[in-house]
Amino acid sequence: MMIWCDGALRDADSARLSVLDHGLTVGDGVFETLKATDGRAFALTRHLDRLASSARIMGLPAPDPDEVREACREVLRANPMPLGRLRITYTGGVAPPGSGRSAARPSLVVTLTETQRPAATTAVVTVPWTRNERSALAGAKSTSYAENVVALAHAHQHGAGEALFANTAGRLCEGTASNVFVVLDGELHTPPLSSGCLPGITRALVVEWSGAKETDLPFDVLEQADEIFLTSSLRDVQPVHAVDGRQRPGTPGPVTARALRTFTERAAADLDP
Repeated sequence: MMIWCDGALRDADSARLSVLDHGLTVGDGVFETLKATDGRAFALTRHLDRLASSARIMGLPAPDPDEVREACREVLRANPMPLGRLRITYTGGVAPPGSGRSAARPSLVVTLTETQRPAATTAVVTVPWTRNERSALAGAKSTSYAENVVALAHAHQHGAGEALFANTAGRLCEGTASNVFVVLDGELHTPPLSSGCLPGITRALVVEWSGAKETDLPFDVLEQADEIFLTSSLRDVQPVHAVDGRQRPGTPGPVTARALRTFTERAAADLDP
């Protein structure tokens, strides 16, 4: 595997970050995950815009978009594969232990690993932990990801592929690495960004392409919804066939099937929408 690290392509054995990198010691970093098909990344411009937005929220220096594009291009060229997970990680760089930052140059790492097509449908569980919609990190795709690790492990222990969070107000928010959509009386809805959910790239495209409404929803809407699906860069549009062990017959429903078809067709027609 060839990795972009410290300004150049390096093999996996020589790509190194300092043990004092702030991304390692306190999770002071941001990242993006993109789908790459046959060496071509999907929606790169949108992902770079969100990387810059996340860095701004975190108070990190703005990443150089030209450098990040070059890093992605070189990593994709050096690691040919049919379907990959392209990961861009941008951290605060070397700093003394503790929360204070230094004047060090931020670290940029780009990797590509092979992945598989997602399952046609998935099961989800709800978790007792909440997203804080008033957090300093709300809206940022931060490397401070441990609560997602815990929640996803909980989902796997209960035979599910994803965990869904409410926010502190008890409203539907998001998954550990996905956004959630529900169908009510034939209309498609997703929580607004004010819920504390991440501004997902696939989420935004589904809203644009399928006319979903951004709606403040109670957490128990998952029990009432006619259809439910998840979106993310690697899932695309993934129907939900069970919630907390309760099966949902007829998955995918007609609205979900239409959203999936529209996304697939439009994404194939434009790699950088």
